[in-house]
Amino acid sequence: MIGGALPPGDVLMLAGLYSIGAHGIMTLNDFKAIGGDREMGIRSLPVSLGADRAAQVACAIMIAPQVVVVGLLLSWGAIVAAVLVVALMIGQLALMRLFLRAPVEKALQYSGFGVPLFVLGMMVCAVAVRGLA
Repeated sequence: MIGGALPPGDVLMLAGLYSIGAHGIMTLNDFKAIGGDREMGIRSLPVSLGADRAAQVACAIMIAPQVVVVGLLLSWGAIVAAVLVVALMIGQLALMRLFLRAPVEKALQYSGFGVPLFVLGMMVCAVAVRGLA
């Protein structure tokens, strides 16, 4: 789509940060199969760390890169995008509080409502970066 050229550095930084955050999303999927993973010897994060600790790690992995994203957006003068990402993060944090109280029971709920907020943040960044060019 870009003629074989490497995307600009700002695009690569945002993609890299959101890719790191996606690790937390993948961990959410592991909560569905804790029992089976344990039986099969699969050392997913919820099996290795326990559900509570794995939930904390997943949340931290999802939020931390977004904090950096907000800083980058602000440094690039994309104030509106930064504010929107912060608003989406506030929504995620509210849902994370519920998830952290009962990770096994609430993982599917967080996947259904919190993850789309994460993805919307990516979309906001895509529009913001396009506007910077």
